[in-house]
Amino acid sequence: MAFTGKATYSAGTTLPELAEDVSDLIGIISPYETPLLDALGNPMREAMSTHHEWLEDALLPNKDAINDSTYTDPAADTDFVVDNGGRFRVGDQIQAEGSEELMLVTGISTNTLTVVRGYGGTTPEDLADNQVINILGNAALEGADTPTARFTNRSRCGNYTQIFTKTIEVSGTDMAASQLGLADEMDYQKQERLREMLRDLENTVINGGQPASNPEGSGSVRRSMKGIVQHLSTNVFHTGDSGFPAGTALDEDKINYVLRQIWESSNGNVDLIIVGGFQKRKINAFSADSRTFGANDTTFTDMVSVYESDFGVCRIITTRWLPKDAALLIDSSRVNVPPLAGRSFHFKPLASSGDYECGELIGEYTVELKNEAAHGLIRDLGTS
Repeated sequence: MAFTGKATYSAGTTLPELAEDVSDLIGIISPYETPLLDALGNPMREAMSTHHEWLEDALLPNKDAINDSTYTDPAADTDFVVDNGGRFRVGDQIQAEGSEELMLVTGISTNTLTVVRGYGGTTPEDLADNQVINILGNAALEGADTPTARFTNRSRCGNYTQIFTKTIEVSGTDMAASQLGLADEMDYQKQERLREMLRDLENTVINGGQPASNPEGSGSVRRSMKGIVQHLSTNVFHTGDSGFPAGTALDEDKINYVLRQIWESSNGNVDLIIVGGFQKRKINAFSADSRTFGANDTTFTDMVSVYESDFGVCRIITTRWLPKDAALLIDSSRVNVPPLAGRSFHFKPLASSGDYECGELIGEYTVELKNEAAHGLIRDLGTS
């Protein structure tokens, strides 16, 4: 090779005698993990329509509440009003929450109950408006006719599918040229756009909402799925709510309060606690006061990945897409993210009208969230 008189550090990378030093790996800094979708796993079945439906049912309720504030003498007040008289039958033993007194229902007129106070030798106690009444069970008369049949109506619940799309275009020159770090530009673009679509799917599964009118979609209305957060209404708690543990910092009292409320109102088995990065650090601090290390330990561990309580064993999932002020508690066995049949993420080649190759990545998915009372949500947590 002829002498050029130049030092290698001043020659740059344009001279033929110097090879380019470029890694064959392309680094991606943008977050694209989908921890919730990974935890839920693949759905058991596909959606068969743009409006995906499922059936839900419930047992007859065994509690109600007093709706009467006209008490004078506990022993003399044998009639009182409840919210839903249809939940009771003559012969029911009932007990007010927080009371040791038993009562026996002897008559029902719309929402007014006539009862025997101090039943079974118990002592009559004061009753209060809004006090919860538990129905222990019914005592039938021997030889009596069958009581009137009672039943619940199954309800049809549903969610709409949402179409996710990404367009890919690669010029003929780019297709033919040798690329650094990849073998095929079209394949690389497919991978990148698919990562984006999976990221957006998880974000929508958590936070998505539906249009107020025409949720089925039209030529001018975009059809979108309702996410988990928007589905929940029964067990949604805000810091500052009456009865909810005080303070805005996420702690064990708040987690256990929600787990207990779900356990009391449903047979849901919460097994996932989903939080963002800030709230995950709060959960890690649950055991900070009792954490010990040996004299020779050189590794400091400050992480809680499983929370075991009286109401179930919960895996902690950290996702970037849950709002910072929220903690989501779900029963993963009741949540699915099914695609519309034949519409899971796939690439559709399109006709080219020039010197380029093009196509579209398409997927259509929805969220199937059964029994929303089996899940819980905490909002307005501190974020600093």
